[in-house]
Amino acid sequence: MTLTLAAVPRYYERTMLDIYTLGEEVLTEKAKPVKTFDSALALLVDAMFETMAEADGVGLAAPQVGVSERLFVIDLRDGKRWVFINPEIIATSEECVTAEEGCLSIPGVFSEVTRAARVTVQARNLQGRPFTVEAEGLFARAIQHELDHLNGVLFIDRLDKDEHDRAVQAFNRRNRKRRTRA
Repeated sequence: MTLTLAAVPRYYERTMLDIYTLGEEVLTEKAKPVKTFDSALALLVDAMFETMAEADGVGLAAPQVGVSERLFVIDLRDGKRWVFINPEIIATSEECVTAEEGCLSIPGVFSEVTRAARVTVQARNLQGRPFTVEAEGLFARAIQHELDHLNGVLFIDRLDKDEHDRAVQAFNRRNRKRRTRA
């Protein structure tokens, strides 16, 4: 089930959201731009931050909670919480960095992914006001990872075919064990 922001007020009365996992169609779709900046959007963002914190993540994109809208949140636990609505990367460094990534939508699976070391992003905040931010390190990696979600791309889609297949098999094995215990 893909949700729309129109359904937000009733659906998000509870603040913990379900995190959609590998195989859910919403994770493979290009998300639609956010058009309305209102209390329903603010409620969704609050629920996303709470869900992300409970899952011990640093970023969470709307498609990961079943909402096909172009927004994501990041909290590096440095005192600043970031909301990116309708984001676009407008510049990347030539320098790239390879580091291990995981994803709340593919729990228990980690792989080395190469990404730009620095990015410049334009987005809107909760009030719809535009902003630009330059990021490096984990912040740049999280932005690129979450923006991929808005384009229907998972981090395992950036791996070569053999690594991708191993990641999917690892997810399926882990999931099968969870279903068996339940």
